[in-house]
Amino acid sequence: MEPQRIVVVGTSAGGIKAVNQLMKKFPADLPVAIFVVIHMSKHSQAHVIKEQLQKSTAFTCRVPTDGEQIQAGHLYISPADVHMLVKPGEVRLVLGPHENRWRPSIDVLFRSAAVAYGAATIGIILTGLLDDGTSGLAAIKRSGGMAIVQDPAEAEYDDMPVSAISNVEIDNQVFLEDMGYIVADMVAKPVKTLPIPEDVKIEADITERMASKITDMEKIGTHSNFTCPDCGGGLWRIKNDNFPRYRCHTGHVYTEAALMQRQAENMEESIWVSIRMLEERRNLLLGIVWREENENTGKQYAEYKVRAEELSIHIERLKGLLISMTRTESDDEGHL
Repeated sequence: MEPQRIVVVGTSAGGIKAVNQLMKKFPADLPVAIFVVIHMSKHSQAHVIKEQLQKSTAFTCRVPTDGEQIQAGHLYISPADVHMLVKPGEVRLVLGPHENRWRPSIDVLFRSAAVAYGAATIGIILTGLLDDGTSGLAAIKRSGGMAIVQDPAEAEYDDMPVSAISNVEIDNQVFLEDMGYIVADMVAKPVKTLPIPEDVKIEADITERMASKITDMEKIGTHSNFTCPDCGGGLWRIKNDNFPRYRCHTGHVYTEAALMQRQAENMEESIWVSIRMLEERRNLLLGIVWREENENTGKQYAEYKVRAEELSIHIERLKGLLISMTRTESDDEGHL
């Protein structure tokens, strides 16, 4: 049986526990299909999560295959290391670029549901770090759907709920035990259809095709002065979001917070590479000096000693910079 509504759920840290609690109170007879993206590593076993959730609900829990037909009364958990998209009547799994440093990405699922089901979509954001899902929830609202967010006071990690509440005109901010009844009330009301925004369609299409055209990027964004930290391509700032978000031609997408975090990782990696190269050169110079001093060749390598000492100073400065960067990034993450 085809569902009357599509419910998409996004969560990150603390998410497995939260989804279990949500489903325990979720009315089993609702004519909906539920799709869940939980941030997980590419080595995670979605089937293990499925078995855990099945104990909490009468919905049939599935880890879907590409092209699987959507059925009411089913809960679909995204597999690891692929994006889960919703198309009319079916599930798609694609290997598109990471969004907000994640695959699967909550924004990808939400955006695809907004395009496929419009006002018949209900988006839910639960506990999690940073802000994946905020843009997707905004896309659902702009397409006529409904937005529910876990009350930050209850969320184990409140970053994602706070981001959604701050940037999206949500319909309900509730505790998990009340969420199922809110959804039931929404399902009982008629759907008011709205046209799907063109930029939402373009972004959903880019993810599914795993490619974009410059003309697409010009329609949805303006060229920024930043480069993609994953592929080095130019980044475009997306126009119609209430908060800064960037997309490259290849398809990587970052919120401002995700971009800052990825840049910091790249900077740290580059500095460690520099330290390694400097240490190798210093050790080579000292090795030459030691050999010549022990073999009494009579050659003068005092200059090599001076160079080695200078390199040691540079190495210590770079290590100090890394320590300072680590402290700064920790402070920044506390304010994101």
